[in-house]
Amino acid sequence: MAKRIQLYFAIFVLAFIILGSIFAPLLVTHNPFEPDMANRLQIPCWQHLFGTDALGRDMFSRILYGGRASMLLTLVSSLLALVVGVSIGVMSGFYGGKLDMLFTVLSNIFQGIPGSCFMIAVAGILGPSIHSLVLALVLTSWAGFSRIVRAEVLQLLGEPFIEGLRCLGCSDWRIIVHHLLPNIANKLLVLVTIRLGRGILAIAGLSFLGLGVQPPTPDWSVMINDALMYYRSAPHLIIIPGLFVFLLIYALNIIGEYLRDRLDIQLDEVRKW
Repeated sequence: MAKRIQLYFAIFVLAFIILGSIFAPLLVTHNPFEPDMANRLQIPCWQHLFGTDALGRDMFSRILYGGRASMLLTLVSSLLALVVGVSIGVMSGFYGGKLDMLFTVLSNIFQGIPGSCFMIAVAGILGPSIHSLVLALVLTSWAGFSRIVRAEVLQLLGEPFIEGLRCLGCSDWRIIVHHLLPNIANKLLVLVTIRLGRGILAIAGLSFLGLGVQPPTPDWSVMINDALMYYRSAPHLIIIPGLFVFLLIYALNIIGEYLRDRLDIQLDEVRKW
């Protein structure tokens, strides 16, 4: 019963944040980009539900817009990492040999590097921008998809139906697209859901360090970074965006765990990923 309540709450939170971000232009009460120095650092009130920041901008309006960048970047980077990881994992497991050895060595190298340090290095070398942020997330994520997909493909290749398909003259492409990928689709769904939560956390960390989303684009992590010097006089500037980051990651993790249990998937490597 408790797990079901957690799931319903997670779905509600996720739907609330997504719908709020999508319909932000219709829901905002003030211009999220327009400073109002006469009303700076106001505490939450009826006129400003979440108060105002150091420039007098309405926090409620900026919170609505703030989820857009993080969720869009996380979705794009996770899908790109999925495409790269699945492609490499399928080729490595299906064809084996030197190709498998090469991709295995590459994935071991990328997984051996601490993800946070590697993302900071990539974003620092290429400069703070959206493109460098997405590239850093893809480079630190594809190896996890690749290893799990490779293991699943190797397991499926030992099944009798693969030999039957080869005897019927099916091409490698047909076997991969019509038989291997559908059999691992449920595992990929769980992996992507879990990866979304970790992507949100990674983007939040990089944006907080100034290597991710850049001002004046509203972003929850940037809002926290901008409010550090006011943590005593206006703690709501840190607490409110931090709470939304926490709730979004919490909701994605709860839904990912539910999908894993529902689909009866035992992915021990996910804990190491």
